[in-house]
Amino acid sequence: MKPTAEIAIIGGSGLYDQDLLEDVRDLKVRTPYGRTSDVLKIGTYLERKIVFLPRHGRGHQLPPHNVNYRANIWALKELGVKRILSSNACGSLSEKHKPGDILVLDQFIDRTKLRPSTFYEGGKVCHISAADPFCPELNTLLVNEGHSKNIAIKPGGTYVCIEGPRFSTRAESRMFRQWGADVVGMTVYPECVLAREMEICYGSLALVTDYDVWADKPVSVDEILNVMKSNVEKTKRLFASTIPKISQTATCNCWNALKDAVL
Repeated sequence: MKPTAEIAIIGGSGLYDQDLLEDVRDLKVRTPYGRTSDVLKIGTYLERKIVFLPRHGRGHQLPPHNVNYRANIWALKELGVKRILSSNACGSLSEKHKPGDILVLDQFIDRTKLRPSTFYEGGKVCHISAADPFCPELNTLLVNEGHSKNIAIKPGGTYVCIEGPRFSTRAESRMFRQWGADVVGMTVYPECVLAREMEICYGSLALVTDYDVWADKPVSVDEILNVMKSNVEKTKRLFASTIPKISQTATCNCWNALKDAVL
């Protein structure tokens, strides 16, 4: 019998395992786009079928520009996933977003250059709407659960996704601030758009590890790793609290994203 899951967790930097799952088994899914970032771990949590995938692979083997985003999202769809919860480490572009804060993203700005970003490359043309690229239903749940757990979580945020693996120049960082963006990172895009093309609800937590270079506030690797560790623990608590509250039917439009989008 083919294994299935209804909810997926995509772990970003620092989140390479998910110890809340029971009856875990490793699963390899063959995709038309090649290998996924790692084997998928499928199990149960409070009677919900969950699959976990570390975006960078265990041990952080894949840099962000080499993550096979299409293979990852295709594999989750193949398992029947309807909802994705993800995490992304990022740098702050504002004094109001401090290291250790968590933002529930609602917008992105794409500054990548070389990443395949659609499943529709010929035969059919699809103009998916990206006006509101994150699931409002999941976002509301994440914010509410964060507040209930006294976690420093903020509703809404614009994420600038850069190609990587290099960090921004000071000029770029200052420009992103002028654009009104909140954080900068390397992994939200095209992941969120590919999920939309597959009609999967997608919610993402931006985990602030430090200020980007506009601030000229040097930090040590140890400081960043300590903040990242704290963020990951908060993220695990937040996902564990949110999953039981996720409805099995959608009130959003994510599940109908292809309506009037495919020509």
